[in-house]
Amino acid sequence: MTPMLPLVAQISPSHWPTYVLFLIFVLLLFAIILVIFLAKYANLWLQAKMTSASITILELVGMSFRKVNPNIIVRSKIMAYQAGLSEKDGITTRALEAHYLAGGNVPNVVRALIAANRADIPLSYKRAAAIDLAGRNVLEAVQTSVNPKVIPCPDPSSGRNSIDGVAKNGIQLKVKAKVTVRTNLDRLVGGATDETIIARVGEGIVNAIGSADTHEQVLERPDTISKRVLEKGLDAGTAYEILSIDIADVDVGDNIGANLQALQAEADTRVARAKAEERRAFAVAKEQEMVAQVQENRAKVVQAEAEVPKAIAEAFRMGNIGIQEYYNLRNVQADTEMRSAIAGTGNARRENNQSS
Repeated sequence: MTPMLPLVAQISPSHWPTYVLFLIFVLLLFAIILVIFLAKYANLWLQAKMTSASITILELVGMSFRKVNPNIIVRSKIMAYQAGLSEKDGITTRALEAHYLAGGNVPNVVRALIAANRADIPLSYKRAAAIDLAGRNVLEAVQTSVNPKVIPCPDPSSGRNSIDGVAKNGIQLKVKAKVTVRTNLDRLVGGATDETIIARVGEGIVNAIGSADTHEQVLERPDTISKRVLEKGLDAGTAYEILSIDIADVDVGDNIGANLQALQAEADTRVARAKAEERRAFAVAKEQEMVAQVQENRAKVVQAEAEVPKAIAEAFRMGNIGIQEYYNLRNVQADTEMRSAIAGTGNARRENNQSS
């Protein structure tokens, strides 16, 4: 301060108003910045201070530099502390900031922890944050643990109205069921969801119906279906614990056994017709083949008959046959032709008598 006095003394009195104005401007600028700073952080700091949330001004300023919304962090921590949670439960300022920067829903996680604490459900901050970052609604999971939900089976949005099964006597049954489940927080990360529960329950219902000797047994005691399904432990590897499976409706469908037998009979008829057509075609081909062989044999006979005169002439030249023997041969041929003619006439008469 003392070394600056000579400098101030050297300033001309005529320039004092200018320096005074400059000093006033700097003070006003500093006051404006201070007011903005207090307006932005003082209110949050005061809220945290009054609720013992233990968040300092420097931490609030650091949040802004780290692109963290201080309003969300402060209000979430206040909400947790007001509900009886503390840093011993893992709810620290650094942990909330880290979850926010990871893309998590900080208020939803805090509400889930509060609901779990009130319902006496063991749930740590790390597990709740992991569930939230896995894309699951951790608050809804806690609420489902407290208040179980009902899953319709089959899912109406799938377009199917019932689960169809066929008993051993061939009668189809149409079943509607309702599955009551609650969330298993230990298996929520990586566990299967509603679709798997619906698929497994549907499979169990079809199996139970198929094991029944008659459809009347199922209609008399529908609870046998739910008992058989529950015995299989269908909730293994899922995010839920199955509490009950209730059969809401059972309707009788078509006679699937009779329909299958009719279709099988029609198929057998077509096969038999095809085989008969095949045999007929084979017989026709065989007949044509035999006709061709007859024509071929007739041609051979005609050809052999044409060789007879040549053989007789050759026998005459060689002296192997005489005139008397030749006439005897002709008489035998004429007698044979006459008998053949008489036999043909008799056969024709008998055929005419039978036809008449």
